[in-house]
Formats: sequence, C-alpha cells, structure tokens
Amino acid sequence: MRLSVEPSGRLEFGPGVLAELPEFVAALGHDRVFVVTDRGLRAAGIVGRVERVLADLEYVVHEDIGPNPSTVELDRGAARLRRFGNAAVVALGGGSALDAAKGISLLAGNPDAVAADADALWSASDGLPIVAVPTTSGTGAETNGFGVVEDVCARRKVYIGHSSVKPKIAVLDPELTLGLPAPVTAATGLDALVHGIESLASRGANPISAAYATQAVSLVSQWLPAAYRDGADLEARSQLMLGAHLAGRALTVSGLGLVHGIGHALTAHTGTPHGVALAAVLEEVMTFSASAAALAYETAARAMGVSFVDSGPLAAVEAVREISGTIEIKRPLRDLGASRDLLPAIAEAAVADAVTKNSPRLPTAPEVLDLLHSVH
Repeated sequence: MRLSVEPSGRLEFGPGVLAELPEFVAALGHDRVFVVTDRGLRAAGIVGRVERVLADLEYVVHEDIGPNPSTVELDRGAARLRRFGNAAVVALGGGSALDAAKGISLLAGNPDAVAADADALWSASDGLPIVAVPTTSGTGAETNGFGVVEDVCARRKVYIGHSSVKPKIAVLDPELTLGLPAPVTAATGLDALVHGIESLASRGANPISAAYATQAVSLVSQWLPAAYRDGADLEARSQLMLGAHLAGRALTVSGLGLVHGIGHALTAHTGTPHGVALAAVLEEVMTFSASAAALAYETAARAMGVSFVDSGPLAAVEAVREISGTIEIKRPLRDLGASRDLLPAIAEAAVADAVTKNSPRLPTAPEVLDLLHSVH
C-alpha cells in the first residue's frame, strides 16, 4: 500500500480561542482582514464579537452571503475584496460562509475569473490566505480547499476549489456555538455524522481517513443529542465541534457518497437545508449500500455504541434511525417541496454529482428514483 495524504492546516481549538484571532492573522503575514460572513450572524451577536477582537486591525466585514451561496454572490464578494486590496480572509459562519469565502478568496486572486467557470478555477493562480472560524458544528469546511455553491442559471451545485484556499488556520471556539437553535444544531450535526459514515464506506477510504472518521462518528453520535437537548452545554458543544472537525478531515481524504449526491440535488431544486436533505435519505441509502459496505457500517455501529452487531451492517442503520429520531430531523420529501414530478430530475442530478462516484455501491438513476419514491 502507498498513501499520499496532504495535511490539513493548523488547528486552534478551545473555549475562548477567538480572542487570539489577531495573532493568527499576523502569523500569516497580514495586518488587514476581510471578513466573509452570512447575513444572520450580526443579529446573533457573533459579528460584533469578532469586530471587537479585530479592533486594532484594519478590517471590513462582507455580510452578503445567503444560506445556499451562489456563483453571483461569490462574484460580488470577490469584486469587493479586490477593491479592499491585499488581506487575510477570515471566513466566519457555517458551511455556507466558509465555502463562499474560499471562492471569494480564489476569485480575488484571479481578476479575470468568474465563479460560474468553476472548472477552470482548479488550475488558477493562488487565492488569498484564509483563517476559518466556524460557528456551527457540522460541515468540516475548515479542513479543505473546496466549496459547494449553487450555479443559479444551471440549477445545480458546483465545486469551486484550489489548494491555496484550504484554510491555513482553523479557529474552533465552541463558545461561538452556545445557544445555537436546536434545528440548526440537528441539521449541522447530522451533516457531520454523515461525513463520518460516508467516509468510512467511501471507495476512497484508507486507514488515515478511517481513523478520523471512526473517532468522528463516536464523538458526534454521543454528543449531538446532548447539544440538541441543551444548547448551553459547553462540554457537549466542544465535543461535537471537535467531532465535526475530525469528520471534515476524514472526508477531505476519502470523499463522500450517494447521501451527499442526493442531498446536493435536493437542496439545489428545493432549497432544503443541507443537513435536513441528508437526513431525508440517510437510512435508505445506507440500506441500499449495506451489502457493499458491510465492514464500514459495522465499524460505524461500534463507534455509535452498538455493543452487539448481530444484525451486521444494518445495526448502523438502526443506530442512525435512533439518533435522527432523537434530534427530530427526518422529513418526507413531499414536506421538503419535492413533488413527484421533480424526483426524476433529482435522481439524475444525484447520479451525476461527483461525490456519488465514491459510493460503495454505484447507483443508477432508476435505482435512485425508486429510493426517492420510497421516502416521498
């Protein structure tokens, strides 16, 4: 066996570590900061906290990022960053803000580029350095150099990325997640759990990704229900954030699978929040893939605390079903705005999505359509 694994960036983890943000920016050789964040974090008080920490630096806050960032938003952000000039980019928020910041940073370093030409950007010039400050526990976006954004004209998700926009430093302060609403905790935490499970089962899995993924599944499955029940539980928030980060490190090495392929398509067609979209099909995709992912799912079951795996890989499905029920996240597709007429297009998009190629059992569009009908 030969392995080639590119290391993730520097990790700074712990309650209150946000206070050291100016030192982290200085470590990258900058004293000017361009903050990319979403439109809701100021009302939550988080943007104000970051502004107080950055008070002695020159900075600007760009808050023009929606819950499903689009190529249009990235182009607007890049234009503003070019006007601001050379700076470190602080990506503040959930996965949407972090993904958008990567695209904005990359586009700013390539003045003639546009976000809709995503494929060309993978071989573009370097973007500006990024410090990632996640405010949710789920996406793992702080661990990798790509983002998933929506091409509004094509009505599909596209991947924008480059090695230069993998965050140089990830600042994980669980205090930023205290009081996060229970539905958001559920959706982002479920995303992290799927990252761990799909990483274990992925065709790209190896011993490194499996080590990250196994520990991620263990931490997330244990602490997500506790964080959901009590948003002020700092221990639960801390452990969940660390588990989500490890899941991000896993997926960066291994890739994901069909759950994310369907999730991306469902979000693109209906606007469903990412984690909710994943939860709608997670158990069914795992059942579909069980024969090809038996060892991976048995590992996941053990990590989720299943002491006896008499039912083999399906024990993991039952464990996932219990967690989803506890955090009240699973919804039928009809409640998410996916009409029966829309299901064929979602199935086709899911099969075409790049992540689906990592699935342990490669699906056809008719098989995915049958699966979608079963959860409609």
